[in-house]
Amino acid sequence: MGELSISIRGLYKNYGETRALDGIDLDISSGEIFGILGPNGSGKTTLLRIICSILEPTIGYVSVNGLNVIEKPLIVKEISGYVPETPVLYESLTPMEFLTFIGSVRRIEANVLSTRVQRFAEAFEIMDKMDNFIGSLSFGTKQKVAIISALIHDPQIIILDEAMNGLDPRSARILKNLLINYALAGRTIIFSTHVLEVAESVCNRMAIIYRGKIVDVGTFKEMKEKSGSSDAKLEDIFLKMTGDTDLTSIVNSLGETMNH
Repeated sequence: MGELSISIRGLYKNYGETRALDGIDLDISSGEIFGILGPNGSGKTTLLRIICSILEPTIGYVSVNGLNVIEKPLIVKEISGYVPETPVLYESLTPMEFLTFIGSVRRIEANVLSTRVQRFAEAFEIMDKMDNFIGSLSFGTKQKVAIISALIHDPQIIILDEAMNGLDPRSARILKNLLINYALAGRTIIFSTHVLEVAESVCNRMAIIYRGKIVDVGTFKEMKEKSGSSDAKLEDIFLKMTGDTDLTSIVNSLGETMNH
């Protein structure tokens, strides 16, 4: 692991009366692929959006590569690439037009941008879609465009919120390998996922968030040791830490309901 890249202390985020994050403390090093796991509504997206300066904390301190996210939001955005859970794209543009626009915003030289766009488009097999309107594309293709737009400026911090959603197995494998290469080059990668097998196979460390609190953090090996079971699966640890261990009675209850 490299130097400390992201430091979070006493982080709280309220939406009106609702507390989305409830006292988060977390350190992530450069060169790490760090997974954020948790059920829907646990605060994962809120945490990721605060790290990349899209949301402001209610209370707490967050620094990204030594930059305070409240004091230096524009610089944090410059060094970050963010893929939201649902792609937010200009539907009346083509992927080529959209990525050219992103390149100009990111101040990437035209020849460098052209090469990067072509290589990404070929890797994700969307060359034949580059001149179609984004609004006409499938969810998976839009996701690929969103991923390319987040990586095109070679960011130091890569933040992916459920970015594997909608990707075909080949593209998901390419993205996983790409993230591993970025980490080896000293980049910091943080991603949330519902697919626990992905977290298990890609992440150096991970945190499980439940109701706005971190309930476990560490490597998969450390989590297994803490759970007291050397053959525990990540799914078992996840369900135990998020209070959902007895699923049999729920399934049986549903079965009884459907039989009436």
